[in-house]
Amino acid sequence: MRLHICLLAVILCMLQRPLAASKHFEDDDFAEFEDFDDEEFVGGNTANGNSRQGENANSVNLNVDSKKDNAYEDDSNDFAEIDDNDDDEAVVEDEENDFEHFQDEEEFEGFPGATNDEDIRINDARRSEPKLTMAKVPMHFRTHWDSYWMEMLMLAGLLAYFANYLLGNRKNSSIANLWLSTHKSLLEDNFVLLGDDGKKETEGSTMSFIKESESIYTLWCSGRTCCEGMLVELKMIKRQDLVSLIAGIMKPAQDQLHIKTEMSADSMDNFVFCVATKKQATKMFKELNDLSKFCTLVNKTEEKYDIPGYFLLSEIAEASSSLLDSRLVAALNKYSHLIEYIHVSDQYSGPIQQEDQNTLKQPEVKHILHCGFNMPAKINMEEMQPLLVLVFYLMERLKRFRLSKEGKAKSDKNRARVEEEFMKNTHAARAEAAAQRREEKRKAEKEKVLANEDPEKQRRWEEKERKRLEKKRPKMKQLSIKAL
Repeated sequence: MRLHICLLAVILCMLQRPLAASKHFEDDDFAEFEDFDDEEFVGGNTANGNSRQGENANSVNLNVDSKKDNAYEDDSNDFAEIDDNDDDEAVVEDEENDFEHFQDEEEFEGFPGATNDEDIRINDARRSEPKLTMAKVPMHFRTHWDSYWMEMLMLAGLLAYFANYLLGNRKNSSIANLWLSTHKSLLEDNFVLLGDDGKKETEGSTMSFIKESESIYTLWCSGRTCCEGMLVELKMIKRQDLVSLIAGIMKPAQDQLHIKTEMSADSMDNFVFCVATKKQATKMFKELNDLSKFCTLVNKTEEKYDIPGYFLLSEIAEASSSLLDSRLVAALNKYSHLIEYIHVSDQYSGPIQQEDQNTLKQPEVKHILHCGFNMPAKINMEEMQPLLVLVFYLMERLKRFRLSKEGKAKSDKNRARVEEEFMKNTHAARAEAAAQRREEKRKAEKEKVLANEDPEKQRRWEEKERKRLEKKRPKMKQLSIKAL
């Protein structure tokens, strides 16, 4: 048993030899084996006073020491060569440390262990930076109202806008009610029904304006001879809109009254006539369909009709001379600041529409008497009553007026010319529509024949279709050349 222990100690010494060489082969390192032998094998038996075991332990120690010296001498020569050749590479790795990266000088900037010039410069710069301190601002509401001048200005603007909206809306409504109360008796004398346009069911007549918007009021009147009805429209300044009022300073505008009377078809002859101010006449001639197609612009009305400041758009001179009688001329001269235009037409279709090649029918036309008046600046409704009387006079005048044979012939010729121009412009569209109708008719006929089970009828229809197609083919003329 003791022999086995000795052999085991020798093996352990041989295994520890590389480790001892890596530690520069210090002699004191092998002392641990002596301690090991003394404690394990010698120290344990001293308590019993066994001297024989001590002698055996000493002999083992002597053998181990001798072998140790021999091994040391052999191995020292080998490691000396390694140390001479590769001093830098012969490094034994220490046990891995999990927190070693915290001690890396290049891992963090400004690390206390840094010794290079760059790190020292960074640390000095950081130490020289001034220390910033935040001022303590009280959290209570600031009492300096001048800091909110922008918000107060916007709030004041909104208040002014809404206040102007209420005041402007009320003023426009009061103007409409004032006009209606001033002309109520005159309207009741000429019309049976007031305030009903026939589009809604009402139990009785209600004489009141219909509010189309904050600045537009309408009133429909009906129940009178020679006319289908009359539409009174008040177009006032947008007093409820502060922006429009500010824009009106640069471009002044006035409240206007438009009266459109739809005449009966048999109550007036066919002609187009318009008298208007210079600016309005030019605008209407460019925008309205009937005036641009049937009338010519005459600007020498002062010399012929004694109405300065007005232009004339006339289709037939006979109708113009008849309508511009002494009473109308006197009204135009007296109320020139109020009368904007007077438009009479049997071909009224509204503004000029963009030409559409697919349009196959002319727009619907009406017989109208359309008058436009400016309202006085001081809103004097008594001054406007003669203008409504003038409208009723023109209605009666149109009912009595009749064109001569020459005037009727010229009127019919003009309308035929306009019709022909329309047919030429829409010829391609009408031809395409006709071809499409014929194709649909043949397709329906073919489906009807194919649905019939009689083969004889199908054969006759196919023969008929073949002959029709042969007729459409162009015929080639054959020329004969005589031989010389």
